Amino acid sequence: MFASFALPDLARVSRRTVLGGLIFGVVGLIACLALGAPLTGLGLCIGLGLGLFNFRLVQRSVVKVGAREDENHKRPLAANTVGRLAVISALALGLLFLSFDLGLGVMVGLAAFQFLLLLNVARSMFKMGHGGLSDEDSEVVPS
Repeated sequence: MFASFALPDLARVSRRTVLGGLIFGVVGLIACLALGAPLTGLGLCIGLGLGLFNFRLVQRSVVKVGAREDENHKRPLAANTVGRLAVISALALGLLFLSFDLGLGVMVGLAAFQFLLLLNVARSMFKMGHGGLSDEDSEVVPS
């Protein structure tokens, strides 16, 4: 399924995810400020930033491991991913215990970034699957 996912698609997904995260962060920050929860809004932006940072590190790690001549590419990727997720999780949980509002915002921001990324990847894959259909192929034939 991912074999036909080309680099231009990845760049497009990345751009749309970053733009969506930026819009979500600004709207969320304004909403949180209006509701009197500035720490939650700040945490939301921090969480979105951590999600973006993690996504960029994943991209870099995949390129670096893919360039190696080793036969086992899964082990270094898994180790990098587990380490990164452990640090981000510890940071998010630490902020949650330090300040509930700030930590809650970070958790929501991380989840929102992952959701935006998932939506953009699914959108690109859906377009790839339906992009090759002609008008004749997409007609519904009554039975």
